[in-house]
Amino acid sequence: MSLPNNIDYDYLMKFLALGDSGVGKTSFLYQYTDGRFHSQFISTVGIDFREKRLIYTSRGRNHRIHLQLWDTAGQERFRSLTTAFYRDAMGFLLIFDLTSEKSFLEITNWLEQLRQHAYSEDPDVVLCGNKCDLHDFRVVSHQQVTALAERYKLPYIETSACTGYNVSAAVELLVGRVMERMENAIANAELTRLMSQTHLTNFKNINHHTLRMALLKGEPGSQNEEKCKQNCSC
Repeated sequence: MSLPNNIDYDYLMKFLALGDSGVGKTSFLYQYTDGRFHSQFISTVGIDFREKRLIYTSRGRNHRIHLQLWDTAGQERFRSLTTAFYRDAMGFLLIFDLTSEKSFLEITNWLEQLRQHAYSEDPDVVLCGNKCDLHDFRVVSHQQVTALAERYKLPYIETSACTGYNVSAAVELLVGRVMERMENAIANAELTRLMSQTHLTNFKNINHHTLRMALLKGEPGSQNEEKCKQNCSC
């Protein structure tokens, strides 16, 4: 269930969309937040983000969640910039293109990047096979993906940023996994740190640029502003 952006919230969650350039990350996030498809392809430069609020119900309680969905550039030349955002993300949407075998083969490299840079070696990841509506152009079989998903113990879901098929389901699956980890892992100090630092009571007064700064250190402030200006052209 979605909420208007002027309603207060209980948790701010930061998710990153990862995957090769051209797999549909930007279109996926626009479809989720705006309910529409952007047919004109423009490569993301550096990093950008979308926002949405929703209600998550668990154990008979409703939690108001503000999602920040960070859209990372898939090109190799931006990897050093985007990995700086991994550690402060609570979950990851790892997206590949069902019509591109190369994007599928790159999944293992993306997982290795996560293992090195995320807040833990076993973060919450949902694997998304995008462009499932392009049946005639599909080159990656369901059997290939399920075998890889089972090997790495990843939940897998096929999506279409064009039609909206399973886009909300993929994000909600990731929200559920992060909330479950948070509820069941009181001893997980690192995740607790991320959640406590991202409960921003004055969020409406913080602009998008300040939030980009916040993700570099986990708290609002101008300490890293100059560094971000030098490295981020978004």
